[in-house]
Amino acid sequence: MKSKKTKVVSSVIAHLVLILLSFLCLFFFYILIINATRSHADLQKGFSFLPGKYLLTNLKNVANDGTFPMVRGIFNSVIVSTCCAALCTYFSSLTAYGLYVYDFKLKKVAFTFIMAILVMPTQVTAMGFLRLITNMGMYDSLLPLIIPSIASPAVFYFMYSYLQSSLPISLVEAARIDSCGEFGIFNRIVLPIMKPAIAVQAIFTFVGSWNNYFVPALVIQSKNKMTVPILIATLRGADYMNFDSAKIYTMIMVAIVPIVLIYLLLSKYIIAGVTLGGVKE
Repeated sequence: MKSKKTKVVSSVIAHLVLILLSFLCLFFFYILIINATRSHADLQKGFSFLPGKYLLTNLKNVANDGTFPMVRGIFNSVIVSTCCAALCTYFSSLTAYGLYVYDFKLKKVAFTFIMAILVMPTQVTAMGFLRLITNMGMYDSLLPLIIPSIASPAVFYFMYSYLQSSLPISLVEAARIDSCGEFGIFNRIVLPIMKPAIAVQAIFTFVGSWNNYFVPALVIQSKNKMTVPILIATLRGADYMNFDSAKIYTMIMVAIVPIVLIYLLLSKYIIAGVTLGGVKE
């Protein structure tokens, strides 16, 4: 009886903690949506739990602002984030597969080198990166935001760890005996096994690229090439006293919609990853 009571109390506490954490996570989204439905004048009056009547008006104001290409900015962010997620997950998985399956003399050196890059801040290499893309003629374009995603040490390490626990070498050797090519093995056998890991990292990479402000602000100058974070920053304008806070909240609300959609599309693979049973040697 005592053990049952203890389990019940532990279950109640766990559920209360989860409810509290869920509330803290969702509360800020609720406030964002509420603020997006209010006018700038209403926002200046203070906080309110009740929604306003200006959502469509705010959307029209943002969409019809000639100095603010909202649709183009969302399109740019979708292109950049999608390409980054695809390139990052595929090539990081390919690199992890190569280091995991093949044995060569500099294997440990290559792994250590990749891990060393992981601790290097982006700001340290910013000026060299800017000079490089300028000399290559890629300044003020979306390519510098996409191409570097091919090399991602953090995603590589995650994929490498996942392969260690989920991919037996005997499976690769069996495919080689059946005369399957190396890229065939990777694309037809390894990638399906790594779907849960790829889904998780695709979400993280997409969100990270979508919210990235530093690099786009460094290399993008034209308004028609700006991504969502830069456009949201420009909404505030040069004059602190002359900006529409309702526009800012509305744009932020619109900006999180693609992230939510990506999560909903890939969440089934994350759930599948919890119960995925890899073949062990």
